[in-house]
Amino acid sequence: MTSASPGHRRKFSGKDPPSSGRKFQPEKHSRRIAPAPLTLKLPLQNSDPLLRPSKLLLNVTIENCLGAVQVLMSPEDTAGDLIKAALAFYGKEKRRPFLNNTDPKCYELHYSSFTLESLKPDDKLMNLGSRNFFLCLKPPNSSCFEKGNMAIDSAFPWMVFVPLLL
Repeated sequence: MTSASPGHRRKFSGKDPPSSGRKFQPEKHSRRIAPAPLTLKLPLQNSDPLLRPSKLLLNVTIENCLGAVQVLMSPEDTAGDLIKAALAFYGKEKRRPFLNNTDPKCYELHYSSFTLESLKPDDKLMNLGSRNFFLCLKPPNSSCFEKGNMAIDSAFPWMVFVPLLL
């Protein structure tokens, strides 16, 4: 449509608007070549080490805590190293709630909070295939929870001193 005065409106009649006598002629070489889409090719395990990422940014969500801890680690590190680093960053950032137990042996690393199977501590980060993880305490019947503290939780807290009397 042609431009008209601001207060005047024309209805479109379906015909081409009158032009100034020039017809639009596309040039012969006016086609644009679309750029090829960018694809991310993950390096294979046998590929050149120069193509591998030097660091991985991993998100670890800790059970009963808000937000994920972001950890920058080498791909050659293991899941056990990730647990240690995530607990260290959580304490360093002074996040709340404070963790009662910061021993890495008392925690399990999972892909999400909905998976029951935990990752092995000696698994390489490069082979895990994920960058988001969930860190939770091991079940209470595991070896990291000491049975010596049962006297404190019992009805007779003075039972802690019985071994001293013997």
